[in-house]
Amino acid sequence: MSIATITVETILKTHPELFLELITGHSGLSKKISNSEINRPGLSLTGFFDFFAHDRIQIFGKGEWAYLNSLDEIKLKDIAEKFFSYPLSCIIFTHGNRPSEIIIKKTEELNIPLLITNISTHKFITLISDILNKALAPRTMRHGVLIEVFGIGILLSGKSGVGKSETALELIERGHRLVADDMVEIRRFAESYIVGTCSDILRHHMEIRGLGIINIKDIFGVGSVRDSKLIELMINIEEWSEKVEYDRTGLDENFEEILGLKVPLLKIPIKPGRNIPILVETAAMNQRLKKMGNNGAKEFNKKLANYIETKN
Repeated sequence: MSIATITVETILKTHPELFLELITGHSGLSKKISNSEINRPGLSLTGFFDFFAHDRIQIFGKGEWAYLNSLDEIKLKDIAEKFFSYPLSCIIFTHGNRPSEIIIKKTEELNIPLLITNISTHKFITLISDILNKALAPRTMRHGVLIEVFGIGILLSGKSGVGKSETALELIERGHRLVADDMVEIRRFAESYIVGTCSDILRHHMEIRGLGIINIKDIFGVGSVRDSKLIELMINIEEWSEKVEYDRTGLDENFEEILGLKVPLLKIPIKPGRNIPILVETAAMNQRLKKMGNNGAKEFNKKLANYIETKN
């Protein structure tokens, strides 16, 4: 799993909705941010630096700005010396408030980007938090095909040439939607879910042996693709082996861990006569029922146990 980062320059140049203006610290624009949380240093400005979250973007709202302006020059310099003794990525003042020359000089000396936005503090924190959560979410890459079947995001995996793309192609022809083929980029945005997507270069394309690269969106229409999807089920397609005992009851639930989250895993063996797309569709509908608390295998097992008990 790679550790995602984003530079101050990227935030400044690719997010005009933040209305950021760079005041000083041009040389520090390459500073990398790896923490998606932000910090309002109100308590630290009073001289209490225990637990100071210096590794986050520092947001100065109306309260922090007004407090700094209430300090005399000696006190302000003393606080600035302590505050800027920590390695900081960048400082942002909201409401269009301009910091004092003491703060500006310090950020200029230390090459710390100092920015101003006209947006209110609450709105700005909402916007920047959303940007950071998306950019810094833990991520990994998986070989496979991600497809949406009956609203369930299914990651098809298996050895190269086993038929993942062909299975996905038939599912698309049956009205389901492609998210990613070959390389799936997976990000974890919260404690309970992961999202799969595709790179801009490969998006909406599939590689089919014998056909080559095809554009699914152009062939089947815009309704046949989507840019991202929650991954709720993994299906590993593998060649049938007489030596392997496959699950026949559905009582034993298997999982695979992705980015620290356990995803339900099914193994479907292929051999002549097995219609894999229909099995995938059935697995999707069954997974949807399980989400609603309806587990067919467990209910059948319970009925069977009651029947045996009654007979005895």
